[in-house]
Amino acid sequence: MNKSVITNLIAAVLVVSGYFFASAILFNVGLFALSGAVTNWLAVHMLFEKIPGLYGSGVIPTRFEEFKIAISNLMMEQFFTDENIERFLSGEGVESHINLQPVIEKVDMAPAFDALVTTIEQSSLGGMLAMFGGSEAIAPLKAPFIDKMKSSLVEISQSEDFVNLVKNELERPDVLADMRTKVSDIVTQRLNELTPELVKEIIEEMIREHLGWLVVWGGVFGGIIGLIAAMFTR
Repeated sequence: MNKSVITNLIAAVLVVSGYFFASAILFNVGLFALSGAVTNWLAVHMLFEKIPGLYGSGVIPTRFEEFKIAISNLMMEQFFTDENIERFLSGEGVESHINLQPVIEKVDMAPAFDALVTTIEQSSLGGMLAMFGGSEAIAPLKAPFIDKMKSSLVEISQSEDFVNLVKNELERPDVLADMRTKVSDIVTQRLNELTPELVKEIIEEMIREHLGWLVVWGGVFGGIIGLIAAMFTR
């Protein structure tokens, strides 16, 4: 049972108790508390659900296109600005984030070995290789070749010259513009996959628990106002 339901139940119990025990103070406190809690609960509910006849209800799913545009603008204007991208590239961000080893480890180097064998066979050394059994003779060298090639590529990718080369290429104005355009396209594509119902669920999950306190405090302040009103009308 959530805090909104508990608040409304407590207020309702106070109203019923005040009525049966003929206590004006208890009745007023409960009535005002119930009024404040129900009003705030209805306001929270109207954020997420469309209620026929109540203008402005269901604002989140109804205006989800504006939410999508706002999210896109936030991402592109606050996070992926040209200044932020340049700051990342000019600092230590590139050095700490460029790690091609996982990619290199997954690359299939077999075609490179096959191309090397073909090159040897078609060269002046082809005849000599044929005398020693042809390409089958150097097949055992395939695994060591691939391991050495990957090791060399990893070493090259981690060298200072390679990192500086990448930085210089990424810092070119046309590259920055293209990068920002691609990021914008990715953000837009992902946002276009959102539906009104999904937007509602995302926002509801984030803030509904906290909005429940509006109901609680609505009941508390309503009860206080009811107490003051009962004291002055005695």
